[in-house]
Amino acid sequence: MRPRHLITIKESGAKTKTSYYYPIDKDKVEKIYIRRSRTHRIYKNAIDYVVPIGTPIKAAADGLVIDVKADSNIGGSSRKYEKYENFIEIRHEGDEYSYYGHIKKNGAQVKIGDKIKVGQVIGFSGATGWLANIKEPHLHFMVGRYKYETLKIRFKL
Repeated sequence: MRPRHLITIKESGAKTKTSYYYPIDKDKVEKIYIRRSRTHRIYKNAIDYVVPIGTPIKAAADGLVIDVKADSNIGGSSRKYEKYENFIEIRHEGDEYSYYGHIKKNGAQVKIGDKIKVGQVIGFSGATGWLANIKEPHLHFMVGRYKYETLKIRFKL
């Protein structure tokens, strides 16, 4: 289930204050979807990286782990699967939060309270939770603020 603070989301056009690195090695990415998923009507600036199950996920910036769920092995295209989504959420400088969704069962390599560094492997990709209309395993990545609005992500190349 997505963290409780992901309730009201609006597209403000705001961009992140922090620049983020890609959470997946580019050579591992099979496809990238920005607006294909039905969930992106809610999570406007989210990105889905289609990758094989077990692909290492890296922290996109330094931060503090504030929430982790990694106990599910269930996923599907119906919204009824939303509560089964495994995820990692990290708080960053400037009150920004990154969210890494669909982590494989027991795939989180961090726990709440861990201080993490950019590029650190924090988990492994999976296919848990509500996959909507994207049938392939993928990493759902987004950055936002509380009262949650997703932000356009500035990446370092």
